[in-house]
Amino acid sequence: MTATLAAATRDDFVARAEAAAKALRPLLPPTPLQKNAFLSERYNADILLKREDLTPVRSYKLRGAANFFGKALASGDRSRRFVCASAGNHAQGFAYVAAHEGVTGTVFMPTTTPRQKIHKTQTFGGDAITIRLVGDTFDQSNRAAVAFAQESGAVFVPPFDHPDIIEGQASVALEILEAMETPPDLLVIPVGGGGLAAGVVQVFEALAPQTEIVFVEPAGAPSFQKSLVAGRRVTLDHIETFVDGAAVARIGEHTWSALSHRHPAQVVLVPEDRLCETILEMLNIEGIVLEPAGALEIDALRSLPPERLAGRTVVCITSGGNFDFERLPEVKERALRAAGQKKYFILRLPQRPGALREFLELLGPDDDIARFEYLKKSARNFGSILLGVETTHRRNFETLMARMDEAGFVYRDITDDEVVAGVLI
Repeated sequence: MTATLAAATRDDFVARAEAAAKALRPLLPPTPLQKNAFLSERYNADILLKREDLTPVRSYKLRGAANFFGKALASGDRSRRFVCASAGNHAQGFAYVAAHEGVTGTVFMPTTTPRQKIHKTQTFGGDAITIRLVGDTFDQSNRAAVAFAQESGAVFVPPFDHPDIIEGQASVALEILEAMETPPDLLVIPVGGGGLAAGVVQVFEALAPQTEIVFVEPAGAPSFQKSLVAGRRVTLDHIETFVDGAAVARIGEHTWSALSHRHPAQVVLVPEDRLCETILEMLNIEGIVLEPAGALEIDALRSLPPERLAGRTVVCITSGGNFDFERLPEVKERALRAAGQKKYFILRLPQRPGALREFLELLGPDDDIARFEYLKKSARNFGSILLGVETTHRRNFETLMARMDEAGFVYRDITDDEVVAGVLI
């Protein structure tokens, strides 16, 4: 592609994104772009958060859905029925826009979807939508939605991989640039299927090419980074689903087309356990409720060298705030493990009087037993015990394990053993 043609293509995309942003205004005013004093002080930089968690549906998904519906209804025919598959933010954006446009739609959701998400989706859509619970996974639900569209003639609304969806998400970038006197030095964007990233990147490449861009994926679902390394779209055999808003096994075709020229080094992978620390930190210190995908961008700052941030203006797109508080115990657990403040052991304890007391005397003043469970209650000489210990600092475990070794206790640290810990914990 020649430079002239490439420039024309970028200008055309920006024009379409601007039209999408204008059409969006009856549903959504620009979301805030806020400087965060806590993060700015930590990183010696001006850290601004683009608060997509503050849309009516608490995510940016409303934008793409609005643009898709608007184009599909441009002819004025409102008898058309729409359908989507989602267990989260896309379903809520779909439902909200369907109700606003006065059209009907069907949302396919897995049977495993939390009741809270089902209820929110129904609340946003009201009488305009029907929810069908099909399959145990998103893939099964998605196949059912596609089949329904083919059989009924309904319009299928994809979650990310469609030009109209990408154009709608690009309105985020236009709002960022409109709110700033000069473009940011660094922009941090989450990547799941790539709809948001594809839209935002194309606007910045056209209007603010000097801005450095960092992409963020969960470490357990690095489909974008793996595709960049391979030079083609790849499908991951297995993904960690904790960051459900960004855990995608294969980046979209249209989104890949917009992002494939990027370098793998531009992608930061965030460990899921460490991400939990950031979720709790933003909740407890800043009072900001973020879902895992919405906290990715903030956590990624920990992975960047300090000199890459110091003195610069950095924008993080907090992409969503639909956090299910029933997950809070899991988040706390994973945060403690990431901080090195909690470990699990299998302890072989002699079955004799005083053995347990001897072990307890090894604990330091800041160590606390959070779990104590006999794994084999019929043992005669030794009993295997699942032991969970919490402490105030990771170095305390070095002291505890040294004492256990000196006292002759036999134990195994299973904290990071995915197979054993997955069964027992």
